[in-house]
Amino acid sequence: MSTPSQQETAESQAPAGLGRDDVAHLARLARLALTDEELDHFAGQLSAVLDAVAEVGKADVADVPPMTHAVPLTNVTREDVVTPCLPRDVVLAQAPAAEDDRFRVPQILGEEE
Repeated sequence: MSTPSQQETAESQAPAGLGRDDVAHLARLARLALTDEELDHFAGQLSAVLDAVAEVGKADVADVPPMTHAVPLTNVTREDVVTPCLPRDVVLAQAPAAEDDRFRVPQILGEEE
């Protein structure tokens, strides 16, 4: 006797469709107040979504390599080029407070000691 494959097991456990009671239960879990009309409407929509997911699950993907994106991506970057910057004295002269050739900022850690 052979054991069922993962796909066969998933197909046997897949819900045939969601009823109003299932949608009402999900709405309660999500703390959503739904009217009777909304329950009927969402039951149909949710069943359609689950049916579509079940169809995708039936696809034979044994020969498809795992991927993170459907199309190849190329990261566009620029060269890291060192360029001249302002002298430290000029920058610190514009600072509200400076000390030991650095910006002086209010202490925020260790104040409770």
